[in-house]
Amino acid sequence: MNTISERYAKKLEAEADIENLAEVLNFINAELPSHSLKLRNSINLAVEEIFVNIANYAYKPDKGGIAIYISTEQKVSIKFEDKGREYNPIERDDPDLDGPLTEREIGGLGVFLVKKLMDNIEYMRVENKNILVITKNI
Repeated sequence: MNTISERYAKKLEAEADIENLAEVLNFINAELPSHSLKLRNSINLAVEEIFVNIANYAYKPDKGGIAIYISTEQKVSIKFEDKGREYNPIERDDPDLDGPLTEREIGGLGVFLVKKLMDNIEYMRVENKNILVITKNI
């Protein structure tokens, strides 16, 4: 399943800043009105997690842009593109959820959550851009 090069119906460009989270979620939800509440909630949570991570870490300490694309034909596919630091979240090990809290590493729960909520996640670094695609079957 190669969704990296898939055609997307809608596109949003914004600054990768937490203040733009509501705009991002409104953009996503405008394309999901006929889908179930459970599906929309899962997608919203995954989008929020990814957007916040990009906003907090991709360009730090500077700011930069993000493009978000969505397609809802046969499945929901959302592509995030940024020109921030190279980072492949798929390569991150899942956190240890069984060990004592005091011995667990900080971070990684958001990426783990996105992996659990979505049916497919793909990452590529192309032309100095991070491209992350999340897909949820309808």
